Amino acid sequence: MKLVFTCEHGGNDIPEKYFDIFNHGFEALNSHKGLDYGSLDLFNYCEDLSDFSVKNSMSRLLIEFNRSLHHPKLFSKYSASLSEKAKQLILKDYYKPYRNKVSKKISQYIEKGEEVVHLSFHSFTPVLNGVIRNTDIGILYDPSRISEKKYSHVLKEFLQLEDPDLHIRYNYPYLGKADGFTTALRREFPTLYNGIELEVNQKFCLNNKFPEPLKKTIFNALINIKKKSHNK
Repeated sequence: MKLVFTCEHGGNDIPEKYFDIFNHGFEALNSHKGLDYGSLDLFNYCEDLSDFSVKNSMSRLLIEFNRSLHHPKLFSKYSASLSEKAKQLILKDYYKPYRNKVSKKISQYIEKGEEVVHLSFHSFTPVLNGVIRNTDIGILYDPSRISEKKYSHVLKEFLQLEDPDLHIRYNYPYLGKADGFTTALRREFPTLYNGIELEVNQKFCLNNKFPEPLKKTIFNALINIKKKSHNK
């Protein structure tokens, strides 16, 4: 089994040539709308466990790396005003290289008969539109894919062994089947691919970092998954 780690919303960077469209978007860039707080910190903490990893620090308010080309929110309300030529350039320079790099490596693993577990690191705001999100960690997967369900349940089991007090839910606060990078990769790789999104509550986050004990809990759970796969 090969572990692939990605982080689609790690930062809120904007290339200088696109600064102008965010003259009135500075507040949004520095909110949960601009990045997944703590996700890159957690990704970096766990990265050594992966066989292959890719991270993105560009803000999703320029382009949404976790949305398909047809998605209406691929470009935000700020970048949607750009010309079609400018949008195509953003796709060519940033979006496609990122996604193609991950897809190519997964394809190489699968061609060799390797099973791939792709863990996409995310975080979520604890309150959205006045509604409290009632979980500490969400594990998102496609319930129709038996192996994804298996790995998701194993991940939860190991997380709870590390910290029984964690409140962990499946397919919350989002559905694992919703449009996203893992969903696109499932279509591309109908077998030997498992896409799991790890969503961690930003209520734990301070200065864009998660606390060491929580990161260690997740790190140790992933170690155990790797050990279990090697002992098959």
